[in-house]
Amino acid sequence: MEKLISEFSSGLFFWQTIIFVTLIFLLRKYAWKPILDTVNEREKSIRDSLNSAKEAKKEMENMQAENKKILQEARAESDAMVNQAKQSGKELIEKAKSEARSEAEKILTQARSSIENEKRAAMNEIKNQVADLSIEIASKVLEQELDKDKNHQDYIDKLLNEKKFN
Repeated sequence: MEKLISEFSSGLFFWQTIIFVTLIFLLRKYAWKPILDTVNEREKSIRDSLNSAKEAKKEMENMQAENKKILQEARAESDAMVNQAKQSGKELIEKAKSEARSEAEKILTQARSSIENEKRAAMNEIKNQVADLSIEIASKVLEQELDKDKNHQDYIDKLLNEKKFN
């Protein structure tokens, strides 16, 4: 029986080897190539995806740098606009102050001139009133004093002497 088992074993081994080689040949011809093609295609797909991811990362970095640059430019522009607005505001305030001072000086000059004119008019009025009052008083005093003849002649001589010195 051992002989039979041994022949059977060796025959079995032979047939198993043939079946195994045939199976490898069939797998290689029909299955191995599509499997390898699929693996290669998958590898290529992964490589392409990695390259695309690297490119996308580079593009993202470029976009971030560009966005940062645009943001800095926008900040600089807004700072310039704010500074310009502040400067315009200061200039407007200074102009308004200057105009207010000018207007105040003009009003003060007009008020001083008006006061001076009114002062002169009042002084002239007072002078006229004082002169009228003095003339009235003098004429009354002279009337009384000139009633006496001698005083009259002395007064005329006195006036003539005063006129000669002036």
